Amino acid sequence: MTTEYTRKCFAIIAHPDAGKTTLTEKLLLFGGAIQQAGEVKARGERRRARSDWMKVEQERGISVASSVMTFEYEKTKFNLLDTPGHEDFSEDTYRVLTAVDSAVMVLDGAKGIETQTKKLFEVCRLRNIPILTFINKLDRESLDTFLLLDDIEKTLALDVTPASWPIGSGKEFMGCYDLINDQLILMNKNDKSHINSTIEVIKGIDDPKIDKLIPSYLAEKLREDIMMVKELCPAFDVQSYLDGSLTPVFFGSAMNNFGVKEVLDGLLKFAPTPRPAPTTTREVSPEEDKVSGFIFKIQANMDPKHRDRIAFMRICSGHFKRGMKLLQVRSGKDIKVPTPVMFMAQDRELAEDAFAGDIIGIPNHGQLRIGDTLSEGEKFSFTGIPTFAPELLKSVRATDPLKSKHLGNALQQIAEEGGASIFKPVIGSEWIVGVVGTLQFDVMADRIKNEFNIPVIFEQTQYYTARWVSCDDSAVMKKFMETNQGSIAEDHDSEVVFLARNAWHLSKIQEDFPKLVLNKTREQTFNK
Repeated sequence: MTTEYTRKCFAIIAHPDAGKTTLTEKLLLFGGAIQQAGEVKARGERRRARSDWMKVEQERGISVASSVMTFEYEKTKFNLLDTPGHEDFSEDTYRVLTAVDSAVMVLDGAKGIETQTKKLFEVCRLRNIPILTFINKLDRESLDTFLLLDDIEKTLALDVTPASWPIGSGKEFMGCYDLINDQLILMNKNDKSHINSTIEVIKGIDDPKIDKLIPSYLAEKLREDIMMVKELCPAFDVQSYLDGSLTPVFFGSAMNNFGVKEVLDGLLKFAPTPRPAPTTTREVSPEEDKVSGFIFKIQANMDPKHRDRIAFMRICSGHFKRGMKLLQVRSGKDIKVPTPVMFMAQDRELAEDAFAGDIIGIPNHGQLRIGDTLSEGEKFSFTGIPTFAPELLKSVRATDPLKSKHLGNALQQIAEEGGASIFKPVIGSEWIVGVVGTLQFDVMADRIKNEFNIPVIFEQTQYYTARWVSCDDSAVMKKFMETNQGSIAEDHDSEVVFLARNAWHLSKIQEDFPKLVLNKTREQTFNK
């Protein structure tokens, strides 16, 4: 890959069932990464584009792990990060959103803004990530278009401007009026396997050609709607979009391949190229010569034939070349990268080089952790990649006592991947697992059984929540540790953790030790 390509790195965010996986598939279709719609659900070799590759995902029909897919379109290299839609895996989604420069928000036309959409949007807002909106499933009965726009505007406090406007809905959905390019885009419902829209160039909304192409009552409503849009909605402003304060809204039906090309063209035209990245000491520009990047995800056993472990790294600056040595800031040691890979869901190919905005995978045996910074020698750490305090805690044990000693290794690996928090109390031999959502327990049990051959049972525990402990006064810290041994644990990085039995216990410790800091988040930054 050469620098003649522009890089754009984006994520897709959505509530479950809004059509995120379908849109992902169709973007790959239009980008030429797959040859026929339906390949993400095909078998054998044609399953190469499937983003939901974990066994548990296929069984449950949900996305629980984020995937990276790379494709090229119009001299632009797109790195698409597909995120878990299920709220129980929001922490993985949060970390993925630290690695992208923009996002596509997918909404179900019959439902509008849903709970998980709002949560994911708030994460984007924290980082001022530009958002392009795609309102999906217009071929089914949908909410009034103006109500959908009003919902986005009021619920998310985000300015909206339609980039297209639907013509009819449900069974009468015929296509869209392209407000940016002043043209009709009509849908062919009879062909779902190819690009099936027909573009009709017109001379404005009053062009009589419209009346020949669509029924008169739809033409009349379209003209009325467009007049209202121009009165009520702000004109599209690229800078407002890039600032994260305005979203262009596209309409379509991903299942019918309609509206997807317009979304892709919108990303091509408007989405930002790699943005500067903050570190503990300065801001890193993507134009800098020296390579730098950060690890935002660890995934083990992507290839079940090999017990591999891939660290996903976002390149923030420089021209990375295969075989180069990079400084791991946390350890202060150089790491050689002889076999970096680029991804097409679980498929991969050797990456000879990469540039700012690219995502590469680094095979390793546990040296790399989420939050690690790699650089060509400079000692800084990229910021904004936290670990969150778990909301649910359970103890875990192997059903076969002879496998108990191996359980710790399995838990350590999953914790290092960011799949859960694990805590080892200083008193006793049990392991405590902390997660954000209950489904994570099921996924962990499934993984530990299938990947490590250790059937496990999760059981209720006395603990209510966990907090990472820090204190500038070593005497206070020592006294706290000595008087609360039954509630002290260490996480997988040997950091001190307080396990509270209830809300009163948490507040009592804070009252008794006012100099103590009980952290709900933990961010790894290293400057040696």
